Amino acid sequence: SKLFIPLSYAAIMGGSCTLIGTATNIFVRGMVQDAQAFDANGPLKDVHIGMFTITKVGLPATLVGIGYLLVMSRRLLPDRVAPSTDVADARRYTVEMLVEPGSAIDGKSIEQAGLRHLPGVFLAEIDRDGERLVAVGPEQRLHGNDRLIFVGLVDSVVDLQRTRGLMPATDQVFKIADPRPNRQLVEAVVSDSCPVVGRSIREGRFRTVYNAAVIAVHRNGHRLADQKIGDIVLHSGDTLLMETHPRFVSDHRNSADFFLVSAVAGSNPVRHEMARFALLVLVTMVILAATNTVSLMHAALGAAGVFVLTRCCNGYEARQAINWRVLLAMGAAMGVGKSLDQTGAAMHIGELLLSVCRGLGPWGLVAGVYLIAMVFNSLIGPIGSAALVFPIAKEAASGAASDFTQLAITIMMAASASFATPISYQTNLMVYGAGGYRFSDYIRVGLPLNLLIMMVTVALVPLLW
Repeated sequence: SKLFIPLSYAAIMGGSCTLIGTATNIFVRGMVQDAQAFDANGPLKDVHIGMFTITKVGLPATLVGIGYLLVMSRRLLPDRVAPSTDVADARRYTVEMLVEPGSAIDGKSIEQAGLRHLPGVFLAEIDRDGERLVAVGPEQRLHGNDRLIFVGLVDSVVDLQRTRGLMPATDQVFKIADPRPNRQLVEAVVSDSCPVVGRSIREGRFRTVYNAAVIAVHRNGHRLADQKIGDIVLHSGDTLLMETHPRFVSDHRNSADFFLVSAVAGSNPVRHEMARFALLVLVTMVILAATNTVSLMHAALGAAGVFVLTRCCNGYEARQAINWRVLLAMGAAMGVGKSLDQTGAAMHIGELLLSVCRGLGPWGLVAGVYLIAMVFNSLIGPIGSAALVFPIAKEAASGAASDFTQLAITIMMAASASFATPISYQTNLMVYGAGGYRFSDYIRVGLPLNLLIMMVTVALVPLLW
């Protein structure tokens, strides 16, 4: 509870530092471009928002926000515990993982390798050249080809599978026909009619019959930790954790060999060997977009295409990565903004805003737009607030004959940097349950941060544009 709200706030503030840091920034820039295309001589004709235009305000605001969190968060945040989801009879597996020789964790201590205090799983012992090291301490150093015996829940086993430098200890994994990046973890309950029942996994040639490698077995609430996987004799009702192709689920869902078959979500192996290449593609995309060599849309589409062609991800994963709900919300919000503009409601609200802020100069107009966007954001979220405030700000800028870049940046900052409620931004809601928070915790910590970010934005925007 001392870490999760600061984690969320840091993610929000980081998104305010570049154009692609958050969908709201891209959304506002898109509305600016639409308005320019509709009215070439309008008040937005000279507005240009590049990759790092918002950085001039976003970076100072982020530094101020981080300073505030470092000083105040531990005093203002409560000591709370999230509701426990780990029940006494939870299904736990004993899993053997092998330290890959020459990997990033070879030669490091358990603490340095990040294998200490793992959520939902613990390191029970190390098997090194036939010698069993039990009750290992955090200072114990790992060697290549060490067999690490972990005990934990299935979600924690997934995390182990995705840890760089660890690989399943069973050699059956490397004999499966499908390439490892195409596989995932599957749980299956063995039925009494399964041909392997009563025989060991090795004798029953499980991998050959089902093209799946068993990496752990759970039986009647007990962990099977004293035998190697291949020597375990299967019983009816055993729950198997296997690495196999995703089609295993569809092929055996109605099979008499298993009572139940289900895929473990998010268990596809990570292709660590492609990490540097993926980072290079990302940096290239940012450089091309930042230097206006190509448009942001073309740079992003090109990078996505390179990722698919080089198998950093497959086509299915790429399609699944598109958040259609966000796109639909953005389209609907644009429709609401258009209706405000075309019915004249935006003009009337803009005139009212001007009449209130006219005597305060550009700082008053920026503060007024920021306040409206911040209030809307707390109620309807960042995309909706940006869509509602944009036409109002456009009319106000037209009436005041001011540079609309000021108000566009203000909307980006206000619509994203909202910390006072758990529903104002997705990351706030993500940590709400995990941190055991209450609604009042966000108000206590986030409202002063809202005001700090507003003060930085209002002070800097009129000076920079």
